[in-house]
Amino acid sequence: MKHFWKTEERSIIHLNVADFAVAVERAVDSRLKDRPVIIAPEGAPRAAVYDMSEEAYQSGIRKGMPLRRAVHLCRDTRIIAPHPDRYEHAMRALLKQALPYSPLVENGETDGHLFVDVTGTARLFGPPIDVAWRLRRRVNKDLGLDPIWSVAPNKLTAKVATRLVKPDGEYIVAAGEEEELLAPLPIYLLPGIERNDLLQLRDFNLSRVSHLAALSREQLQVPFGPRATFLYETARGIDSSPVLPAGKKPPKIVADHEFGNDTNDRTTLERALYMLVEQTGDALRRRRRAARRVAVILDYSDGKRCARQLSAKPPTANDPILFELARRTLQLAWTRRIRIRHLRLICDRLTFPPAQLELFPAKQKQTEQCENLIQTLDQIRDRFGNEAVQLGRTMAA
Repeated sequence: MKHFWKTEERSIIHLNVADFAVAVERAVDSRLKDRPVIIAPEGAPRAAVYDMSEEAYQSGIRKGMPLRRAVHLCRDTRIIAPHPDRYEHAMRALLKQALPYSPLVENGETDGHLFVDVTGTARLFGPPIDVAWRLRRRVNKDLGLDPIWSVAPNKLTAKVATRLVKPDGEYIVAAGEEEELLAPLPIYLLPGIERNDLLQLRDFNLSRVSHLAALSREQLQVPFGPRATFLYETARGIDSSPVLPAGKKPPKIVADHEFGNDTNDRTTLERALYMLVEQTGDALRRRRRAARRVAVILDYSDGKRCARQLSAKPPTANDPILFELARRTLQLAWTRRIRIRHLRLICDRLTFPPAQLELFPAKQKQTEQCENLIQTLDQIRDRFGNEAVQLGRTMAA
């Protein structure tokens, strides 16, 4: 006799503390409530906005904007120096609130985002909606934070749902309502959509998710190649990615190169570095992620090791952009005249690629050409192998 089991619909809660750094600072100092606040290192000569309140956002201030320009846009704003340790502590406290309800709790580093998989826990804790309500109340009471929340069948739609009710609210997405939720939205609201995707979609006059969902996988394959399946599934709210267990180390991409002969020749080092960038960039694009930090580790002939790292702003999975950042990091780590035996490149703090377009047309055109080149190289290598196309920089002299 055959037995058939119906797969249980997943229930994913997404908690999102909007403007997390500002929210934490307001929990510490109640005088900051209901007024424009900017988080930025005020004394730095080239300070940029780290985070801002909803009031500051409505004045035109954005993350990464030069502080001088932000103050010009909103002169009555209050500027607070960043406190990363304070935000890390708040994230740990947020995680602690969710753990009693599920071992599958995935959190960002210091961004106020939390996914909780409560599938199959209704007998213990009640319906997922009740759990979400309970979590929000406890977080508000114990931590002084007021998170937005959503309940949805997967992480993709849960994240989009909280974006729709920011800065305050809740959203429930029932199984089968994923496409209906996404259809009227602008494409840039979909997590994982890259800037290059937006540029190409704009060329086809596609701006809404419903426009993208009207295309078949085969139609998308022609202009987007390996990205077609991702775009096809994302536009329909299909996402099988799991909520990672609490305490699991954040994912990172690591690539190594051992030199046959120890060297301190700049050309040889940069050639090896670019080869590592190609490996890590390809891995990032296949995972649909971008790196927010790049690290270079050098092992010298005498056994000493030196490591340095730099942040990527904005996050990227683009080879040329990654290489320029990696090359600057290499220069910081390369402080000795001793020959180098081993080179390691690490891309971590992975996130969804930013989908916003450049503000300046000339820079946007340059970015578009660069990303089109990378996509073309990916397509050729997927079809004919990694050795089908090589850049001159990676070839031996």
